[in-house]
Amino acid sequence: MKKMFINGEWVEARSGETREIINPYNQAVIATAAEGDKQDAKLAISAAREAFDNKEWAAIPAAERGKIVHKIAGLIERDREELAELESLDTGKTVEESLGDMDDIAGVFRYFAEMADKDGGEIIESPIPNSTSKVVHEPVGVCGQITPWNYPLLQASWKLAPALAAGNTLVMKPSEITPLTSIKVFELMEEAGVPAGVINLVLGPGNSVGAELSENDDVDLISFTGGIETGKRIMRAASSNVKNLALELGGKNPNVVFADADFETAVDQAMNAVFFHAGQICSAGTRLIVEESIHDEFVEALVGRVKQIKLGSGFDDSTQMGPLISKEHLNKVVHYVENGKQEGATVAVGGSRPDEPELQNGFFYLPTVLTDCTTDMSVVQDEGFGPVITVEKFSTEEEAVRLANDSIYGLSGGVFTNDIAKAERCVRKMRMGTVWINDVNLYFPQAPWGGYKQSGIGRELGKTGLEEYQETKHIFQNLKPEPANWF
Repeated sequence: MKKMFINGEWVEARSGETREIINPYNQAVIATAAEGDKQDAKLAISAAREAFDNKEWAAIPAAERGKIVHKIAGLIERDREELAELESLDTGKTVEESLGDMDDIAGVFRYFAEMADKDGGEIIESPIPNSTSKVVHEPVGVCGQITPWNYPLLQASWKLAPALAAGNTLVMKPSEITPLTSIKVFELMEEAGVPAGVINLVLGPGNSVGAELSENDDVDLISFTGGIETGKRIMRAASSNVKNLALELGGKNPNVVFADADFETAVDQAMNAVFFHAGQICSAGTRLIVEESIHDEFVEALVGRVKQIKLGSGFDDSTQMGPLISKEHLNKVVHYVENGKQEGATVAVGGSRPDEPELQNGFFYLPTVLTDCTTDMSVVQDEGFGPVITVEKFSTEEEAVRLANDSIYGLSGGVFTNDIAKAERCVRKMRMGTVWINDVNLYFPQAPWGGYKQSGIGRELGKTGLEEYQETKHIFQNLKPEPANWF
């Protein structure tokens, strides 16, 4: 049985409860994991609090912390294939995608390992004679980290690596349906020499474990990646002790294609924007916004390509797209598309489950393109989180930008055009945390990631990703103290 990691020990849930972990390709049980609750979360928080307050980890020279984080990266590279297989079993994505994820994850740990000792503080010129003034950065404290099911270990790495590099302690709650790679990486962090109590892993549902992390006054920061409604509940719960917050709450991301774009590239990237991991990507460019003069030709070419996407097992080299994560989520996608049809959208391709007998035990949904879409439709406004593209038209540059911004979200977007001046004008007006020009869904550790509007608060990755896990302190010293004689 897969156990939790609390205060340096692998333990079962206090209640003795367990959960079966299934493969979404065929619903086979691939593991049994401990199912923790508030009791377990409280124990983990207490361990993290004690580990932080005794200063053992934070007091380690930053360069030494960096070496340990580097070692974690090396162990991930060593066990890359095992981790990728676990990720594909857990999520249904192709092994090729998972192998790429593992490379990115190791890169994230290496980036923050290098950042660990690069901040020596900042001297500020003091306007007060005979004084010094400097700014230093210190760890926030105990960090609660709640990760999603779509990219279990990748999203975990965006939180674990900067938290450790900055000298924090932490309690992580992975998604209860995809915990396997998180469990494995905690084994690797233990092997790398992270002290007991610094890292803690509690398995279990959000309404108990996640709620305790959000509410508990011994937690100083909550970092959450997931849905917007859960994010709002976390914000309310975190107000109990005014926790620091880092929230990434998804997006409904526009992909704008102008008539002067490279046609074949734009068609290809419209698919790449959505159909990796069956569209279960927070940055998926599911809102395709195409200039009217090329709309019909573009949709025809896109539909022809979408029809050729091969569905199947993530362990089959010929598979291009795997299943959705669960029966519950499959039903949500089905309902989402049916709503779109009732609102007037036209199914150009897909729009149903596949017919192949070998796919019936999995949570598959056909790659889908919906045309005749407008921004007043829920299918355009709501985050569907599935392999579904909605297509809108525009006639002018101003209309394209207006449509792109017509959303409560602001995570990411794309612009395809060969007119660089036009691209620059558009991206300056698009209210999103990341905008790609002639590309989609690219990220790397050096660049910040996060959204505008209701896509969240704060940033992960980059220098700002480390700063999320730091407090800023100003230190002033009077070099010639003397009485003020004011009173």
